[in-house]
Amino acid sequence: MIRAQNLIKQFRDGTAIAYRDMTFETGRTYALLGASGCGKTTLLNMIAGVLSPTSGKVEIDGRDMSAASQRARDQFRIEKIGYIYQDFKLLDLMSVEDNIRILELERVDTSQMNALLEQLGILKLKRRKVSHLSGGEKQRVAIVRALCKRPDIILADEPTGNLNFETGYEVVRALMEVAKGKTLIAVTHDDRLAAFFDETLDMADIATSKEVRGYA
Repeated sequence: MIRAQNLIKQFRDGTAIAYRDMTFETGRTYALLGASGCGKTTLLNMIAGVLSPTSGKVEIDGRDMSAASQRARDQFRIEKIGYIYQDFKLLDLMSVEDNIRILELERVDTSQMNALLEQLGILKLKRRKVSHLSGGEKQRVAIVRALCKRPDIILADEPTGNLNFETGYEVVRALMEVAKGKTLIAVTHDDRLAAFFDETLDMADIATSKEVRGYA
């Protein structure tokens, strides 16, 4: 279970985003719905430990991760969190297989790779270079790479952002299938796709942007 309490993130431009308290339960799927710049990615990054909140805390399974060292947060993310980035973060000149096996540098067991590739319908693309894949295929590779870690938590930042609705629907359907029993939090701007999640959180209701005087 993930609890976000009294979260505020301040930025160098003198703005801040304040979030209401939230709880994300294990085994449920959540869509964060809202326009660009409303704080969706910032929230994911604080949950993942990529960013530290200015105040407040993120608690995962009873542990205050925002109070942990950066090294501890990084290790927790490697072991427990599968992060699907908006821009995929794939290496275009490497094959699908090599983009996944690169996790082994972090001592991640990638033995589930073929099963996940098959489940997402791209096993036949295993040895193809990423530069030769479509947007939907790249997104599936990013999902496989995240799930190879057998994460307890899956964070997906705009997993369908560059896809049309039909392709986006297929990606969300596949993501839901492989995320069963895990906590899935996905950022989206498409309310049609948000309808497939257990719960939709409108960022207009949970995040407030403001100017911060005297902050540098």
